[in-house]
Amino acid sequence: MSPQRNGGAGAEAELPEYAGHYRLESCLGSGGMGVVHLARSTSGMRLAVKVVHAEFARDPEFRGRFRQEVAAARRVSGAFTAPVVDADPEAERPWMATLFIPGPTLSDQVKRKGPMAPEQLRRLMAGLAEALRDIHRVGVVHRDLKPSNVLLAEDGPKVIDFGISRPKDSELRTETGKLIGTPPFMAPEQFRRPREVGPAADIFALGSVMVHASTGRGPFDSDSPYVVAYQVVHDEPDLTGVPEGLAPLVLRCLAKEPADRPTPDELMRELRSVAASYDTQAFIPAQRTGEDGSAPESAPGPAPEAAPESRSAGTSRPRPAGRRLGRGRVAALAAGGLGLALAGALTAVWGPSGNDQAPEGGGAPTLTAASGSTWTARPAVGGAGMAHCAYGAGKVLCARPGVVFALSPDDGGLLWRRSVATPSTSGPPAVSGGLVQPYTDGGSRLAGLDPATGRQVWQRRLPTGTTVRYAGGTALLAGADGTLTGVDGATGATRWRSAVPGRGVPAFVAFPGESAAWATRTSADGTSTQVTSVDPQTGRVRGDVRLRGWLKPFAARDGSVFFLAVDSAYGAKEIVRYTPATGATRRVALPAVLDGAHATVHGDVVYVLATGGSLDAVDVASGRHLWRLETSVSRGSAPVVRGGRVYVTASDGRLLAVDARRGRLVGQTPARLGANSARVMSTPPAPVPVGDRVLAAAPDGTVFAVDGLKPSGWGASR
Repeated sequence: MSPQRNGGAGAEAELPEYAGHYRLESCLGSGGMGVVHLARSTSGMRLAVKVVHAEFARDPEFRGRFRQEVAAARRVSGAFTAPVVDADPEAERPWMATLFIPGPTLSDQVKRKGPMAPEQLRRLMAGLAEALRDIHRVGVVHRDLKPSNVLLAEDGPKVIDFGISRPKDSELRTETGKLIGTPPFMAPEQFRRPREVGPAADIFALGSVMVHASTGRGPFDSDSPYVVAYQVVHDEPDLTGVPEGLAPLVLRCLAKEPADRPTPDELMRELRSVAASYDTQAFIPAQRTGEDGSAPESAPGPAPEAAPESRSAGTSRPRPAGRRLGRGRVAALAAGGLGLALAGALTAVWGPSGNDQAPEGGGAPTLTAASGSTWTARPAVGGAGMAHCAYGAGKVLCARPGVVFALSPDDGGLLWRRSVATPSTSGPPAVSGGLVQPYTDGGSRLAGLDPATGRQVWQRRLPTGTTVRYAGGTALLAGADGTLTGVDGATGATRWRSAVPGRGVPAFVAFPGESAAWATRTSADGTSTQVTSVDPQTGRVRGDVRLRGWLKPFAARDGSVFFLAVDSAYGAKEIVRYTPATGATRRVALPAVLDGAHATVHGDVVYVLATGGSLDAVDVASGRHLWRLETSVSRGSAPVVRGGRVYVTASDGRLLAVDARRGRLVGQTPARLGANSARVMSTPPAPVPVGDRVLAAAPDGTVFAVDGLKPSGWGASR
């Protein structure tokens, strides 16, 4: 039955009243090919009915495509798509009715609420991988996976709109010269060989969708579809802002050659193996600034160091790190259509990061309080959000997006600042080989800075998707292909290259003061974790063992490594201590399953802070639960233990001190909320004990120090 027209006046008269036996109640959305209506069946079941525009209904080729869409949707209906209830592709106005799924599209969700949190991203990627597995199993290639074709339902993402999908055995062919798809989410072969598009094209689109969900933009970003088409075929993707636990997987999805991309099943296995590392890292989404957006560079060779800029500490102008495409290049591409056969590749410029003047005679921050061992500084260095700080080389070394800087531990004075290409920050700078290492999140480069002046001593480029960990004087570079490279922190020279046993990309961790780095891979079913210890000086594998459970390492001490064992919902349920020298494993159950848990160890006691603010102390040697304190911290840092106290930073800028033996709150500073405090998406930076002081950072931009010996007086610290 053809859709029946509404007899009313005006524009509504063009809208049908019925499609088949289904009454069309309201318009859910309109696209280039048709209108989707909310409808009800005779029994009252809610449906989404797609009705083709009249002009396309008269096009025989389009009718053939619509018949194919209906057939494809019927073949793949299941847990990850909208089931087809009824359809009539032969009607005067062809239509298809699917079960109505309440929930926003991914596109609308990101527009309204911004980039998704890391734990949401992992679930989204797993759900889309499962959906593509089912779609490909029945021989269908979607070919138009994009954020507006992903519905976020309560039970997981649903892939919709099979309007340009094609079974592998379809006789329909793309017309010569006609590209079908959405350029920012199309695979290279859709531009180069549109008749040879297979399931791997959907994997490429999944990678692009994940970048959009992580950052609000695509991996190839331009207002011109011609420029995007060129970038998709020739350029490396921009993964700035993608959480490091997912970035290697996303990079593999975006491989130029279809054969180099993972299958949906491989993706699901890999997602299990990275889950132990992704959700404990702070993720602060940053908007791309300037023309370049700090994109990964592509010009060969290191850039020369910039001359110091003469300016006071109160003025900061971080320089752009690179440039994607000049206006003339864009015009040339536009004039040449898609430009995929243009001779001469477009050149991206790898610009140096800014090298800023060290303030004469010490720092000049805004000091709101300075008395004895207590100080509060609001250094005018640029960047936004809470600074991530550490103590090294006799200085307080801090990082914000786009900048690293050093403060005096005595009074908070600004010693130096340097602009760097770090659009987001999840940890403080490290000291390795006697130099400050600002690129602790990985990214497109690595560098060593003089701790006295902040001047750059060396730098080297990194392949996209590289993660970085520091162990002593060695930077450990974990590649997206699973290889491990040791780099001398003092010179930037390569010391060694090796590979870690096992399949898939492992998660690497290294802990201060320990002589080994650790790689972990969790099995696809989450029942076991492969744990490998690596000598950071030589790259030699010291030991390899498979332990029961889904394990997340959080500390190493006195020859043992400590893990939190988590369940399928990522809640911590027990503490695991493994000692490689003896092979002994000790397991102690936590008093309850703790969501969003962060832990540390001091002696035999493990302290665990969970989302919601519960702080537990557990003696691993005896297996006893020592105490629990409800701290009122909704989202807190990893705990730090020093001098008989446990310190925690809250997301509202408070610093809390807890008696480590009795579990009592002995001091806390006032909240220090800032205008951008809501942008902190995950773990706040941990406190930094320095001598008798305890340093912390807050969302209002301050870095402050309090007297660790007198926490009862912190209430007056501002």
